Amino acid sequence: MSVASPSTPEWLARHNATLTASKDGKSWLVHMGSELVYVLALIPVEGKHGIKLMQTINGKQIPVEGAHQGADKALAAGLEKLRATLGW
Repeated sequence: MSVASPSTPEWLARHNATLTASKDGKSWLVHMGSELVYVLALIPVEGKHGIKLMQTINGKQIPVEGAHQGADKALAAGLEKLRATLGW
């Protein structure tokens, strides 16, 4: 249940943010400047892939709905939820 690390989306890069894969191959880190601010992690959902979005400063989880056929689609859903949450 891992996916290759995608490049940082343009909308994140515009705000001096980066997306990097963690070493476990199942989660991604969002840094703004040098500060880790969000983690996206794959989770199993109904035999498919889901994603958990967490704000690192306070541990708040931001719900991301859906069960996706592939890990890449789950990550895309998590990134879109992050984009909407940030208003970017």
